[in-house]
Amino acid sequence: MSLITFGADMPIALRGVPALWRRLDMDASTTTRHPLVGVGVALASAAAFATSGAFAKSLLLGGWAPGAVVTIRITLAALVLLVPTVVAMRGRWRVMRRNAWVVVGYGLTGVAGCQLAYFYAVTHLSVGVALLLEYLAPVLIVGWLWLRHRQRPRLHTIVGVALAVLGLLLVLDVTGQASVSLVGVLWGLGAAVCLVLYFLLAAHVDADVPPLGLAGGGLAVGAVALWIAGLTGLLDTTRGASQVTLAGTLVPWWVPVLVIALVAAAFAYVTGIAAVRMLGAKVASFVALTEVLFAVVFAWVVLAELPTPIQLFGGLLIIGGVVAVRIDESRAPAEATTVVEAPVATAALP
Repeated sequence: MSLITFGADMPIALRGVPALWRRLDMDASTTTRHPLVGVGVALASAAAFATSGAFAKSLLLGGWAPGAVVTIRITLAALVLLVPTVVAMRGRWRVMRRNAWVVVGYGLTGVAGCQLAYFYAVTHLSVGVALLLEYLAPVLIVGWLWLRHRQRPRLHTIVGVALAVLGLLLVLDVTGQASVSLVGVLWGLGAAVCLVLYFLLAAHVDADVPPLGLAGGGLAVGAVALWIAGLTGLLDTTRGASQVTLAGTLVPWWVPVLVIALVAAAFAYVTGIAAVRMLGAKVASFVALTEVLFAVVFAWVVLAELPTPIQLFGGLLIIGGVVAVRIDESRAPAEATTVVEAPVATAALP
């Protein structure tokens, strides 16, 4: 879709946003649904998150600091979700206060921390290595559930982990132009830890808190934290050029900002939380691995970067890993799934 068509269609699309938010809240609170619905929502979230790479890259190349890009992105997304969040939370503010620590932790780690750590990792590492480090999160989740809850991974989960990691290696082509920096590795591992907290906090929040409440509240907390860090000088928020190159064409800086704020932040976070509610932290985290595959596709469409056959094969391995984990999860005892991953009223991270 061209930028001109996107801009012309935006008012029509925005008129349908409130209905979409209500549908997502309804789906997340429904107890009976087809299993593929959760997978579809998770894939939509992964695809939306994947749009940020191609569009944010134009800003970074235009001299914008990672802190400035993340701050504007989260702030706009929080403003877009402000009214829908207030509407969704009518009569539920007491529940929100009871889960205030979860919302604050989600905003600081899953929203602000994860994005900042990844963008800083990219400044020291190749995109492939940085993404690979961040997407160690599903493996960390499996290890956490094993060590902390004695939830030993079964054969299908082990196979899924192996296939997903191998697929990531192929899709990201880390043997090509990858570079290694200790500082970058630490930032990448920090992004992985924040991504783990993103999934675990979203899975353990009170079930009465709608996805919009957690997403809107988390984005607001992240935006406030980033502005405080920027105003106090703790975060570099230097703005770059007023025009950036996107798909070989000079466009105003706010064009990629709107895309990464509305699509890759507001929509992506709401659908991501709804997916975790439907699938659980472990399965949702593995489905999120497809973001890498979607990122390759968007780079192909927007930046004319054609994926290689080995990358396409790696994408198939990632999907195979997701399917293996999903099969394993469907065979798990209902009691174990409820205790470890289901969002219940008294659930909290150990």
